[in-house]
Amino acid sequence: MIPLDPNKLPVHLAVIMDGNGRWAQQRMLKRIVGHQRGAETVKMVVEQASLLGIKYLTLFAFSSENWSRPAFEVRALMALLKKYMRQETVRMMRKNIRYNVIGNRSELPEDVNETLDTAIQKTSKNTGMVLTLAISYGGRQELCRAAAKLAQDAVDGRLSPGEITTDIFGGYLDTGNLPDPDFLIRTSGEMRISNFLLWQLAYTELYFTETNWPDFTINELHKALVDFQSRERRFGMTGDQVTERGHQSNA
Repeated sequence: MIPLDPNKLPVHLAVIMDGNGRWAQQRMLKRIVGHQRGAETVKMVVEQASLLGIKYLTLFAFSSENWSRPAFEVRALMALLKKYMRQETVRMMRKNIRYNVIGNRSELPEDVNETLDTAIQKTSKNTGMVLTLAISYGGRQELCRAAAKLAQDAVDGRLSPGEITTDIFGGYLDTGNLPDPDFLIRTSGEMRISNFLLWQLAYTELYFTETNWPDFTINELHKALVDFQSRERRFGMTGDQVTERGHQSNA
């Protein structure tokens, strides 16, 4: 594995896990086989992120737009999600990992929501990495839900329009209890964010790889993290200002 600087790892890593279907089609296999292989990659990335000390890992598991896929594929994906959650909760307890879910859960089947609730409840006291699954999630839809909740609070007199700041608005998002991602990885060669964490990715470093998700290995993960560690994050400042700020924080 490529060596990493433990002091320069992202606090919050987000991943768009793309290319499961293409991986299967390239091998003349059913698309669900690609998703099954992709679930094995999820297990590896979760374990590696936890071992590295990454505090937050967010995975784009099922988008709002994915509901438009063929019904049989959606059913298979929901069944695979339930199976993953049931199998992995024991390991999450052993690894001290806490589950979190974002997205419009009202669109999910009742049995899937029950499985998610059980996993969240069982891991709620864990103090290690927070594993967030974005399920039935869309960034624009999340922003609309947040705006509606904020507007209702304004109508009810709980806040005035003049009090609204970016921090306050951010608290109305599904990710209100999470820091923004430092680093986003997207697999399979697509160079877009596909309605994922639109607000939260404002200053996130982006990394795109041609590798399909089922072929994403530990070395691929480390290669991406090495790339992240080579970047200077300026947040609108100059390079000199970033350097000076670093000196001050180390003084």
